[in-house]
Amino acid sequence: MYAIVKIQGQQFKVSKDNKLYVHRLKEDEGATVEFKDVLLIDTEGKIKVGSPTVSGASVKAKVLKHIKGDKVLVFKKKRRKGYQKLNGHRQQFSQILIEDITASAKKATKKKEEPKVEEPKVEE
Repeated sequence: MYAIVKIQGQQFKVSKDNKLYVHRLKEDEGATVEFKDVLLIDTEGKIKVGSPTVSGASVKAKVLKHIKGDKVLVFKKKRRKGYQKLNGHRQQFSQILIEDITASAKKATKKKEEPKVEEPKVEE
């Protein structure tokens, strides 16, 4: 079973017990997060595609830790002008563990019985 989920503006293919890095979440470490933006669910070959999301579906995850990504160096230079500048940036990430994927739980609804209309009795 896997699902395509939209987390922090990015789409991820997730399955149970997956660990992945997403952009920094507001929740603390050890907290449980539930994502409702499920775009697709595959359960044993039965695929449900949402328009835009699958109604009633959700993905539960646990925030393991908050970390920083690798440093990215940005170097600017204008030749023959004596101008050069070096900047660095480290992106903030959260590592999450996918705990559960739930598909929509539709309950069987009873059909409303139409009221019986009695036909007028015709005397012979």
